[in-house]
Amino acid sequence: MSTEALTSSEYIKHHLQNLTFGKLPGGDWGLAHSAEQAKEMGFWALNLDTLGMSIFLGLIFLLVFRSVAKTASAGIPTGVQNFVEWIVEFIDTSVRGSFSGKNPLVAPLALTIFVWILLMNLMDLLPVDWVPRIAHLLGLPFFKVVPSTDPNATFGMAISVFFLVVFYSIKMKGLGGFVGELTLQPFGKFGLPANIFLEGVNLVAKPVSLALRLFGNMYAGEMIFILIALMFGGGIGIGLFGGALQWAWAVFHILIVTLQAFIFMTLTIVYLDMAHQEHH
Repeated sequence: MSTEALTSSEYIKHHLQNLTFGKLPGGDWGLAHSAEQAKEMGFWALNLDTLGMSIFLGLIFLLVFRSVAKTASAGIPTGVQNFVEWIVEFIDTSVRGSFSGKNPLVAPLALTIFVWILLMNLMDLLPVDWVPRIAHLLGLPFFKVVPSTDPNATFGMAISVFFLVVFYSIKMKGLGGFVGELTLQPFGKFGLPANIFLEGVNLVAKPVSLALRLFGNMYAGEMIFILIALMFGGGIGIGLFGGALQWAWAVFHILIVTLQAFIFMTLTIVYLDMAHQEHH
């Protein structure tokens, strides 16, 4: 953050801007120092904060679960082992209830999606000024700590799920069966144009809905935290009210961040189950 005072509009824009690396207007490669520069970088720009936090949280997930797996005891679990076993059992129950086929990939995928997205979403509970101030001390112009408020991240995960759905649809039904579902359902061969339109929209809507649902809810939650943070500059009375409001919203937001991870995971399981079925 800059040392001079920011207006409310500048404060909001600053907190919503990613740390973007790409080709600057002059032809050199570097960090964008404004939203306009980031926009001019085009498609090949990289949001370093999204990538960095996603990889960092993914490594934490892997290291914690690997450590628990290596030190697990046969007795009554305690501490972290108890929490990890509860999550694994919860995922196993969810997969058994929503997936009717046989695929050893589905349960690990569901576990990875749920825990990874949950960790990303939980970053929204950090005070909105902490990380940007640390980034400023390190010489970075921006830093967004919540990867799931970046549509690039949510669409990346959703498109990965989409490719898996298409892959298993073709693997389980054959290319002819997959094409047949897109062209012959639900109105038969005489309704071919309508079938292609309806099934095509249904297929494309899966990754779009996955990505936009997660992004929209997390972006809105982040925006509310930023707006509440502005209240701390409005005097003691408004600041105290803002503190109470921030606490209340944080408690409620815990439900949102967990629910969004659960919805993304559940829809992934359901979509893969549909891909393994002959008809849906």
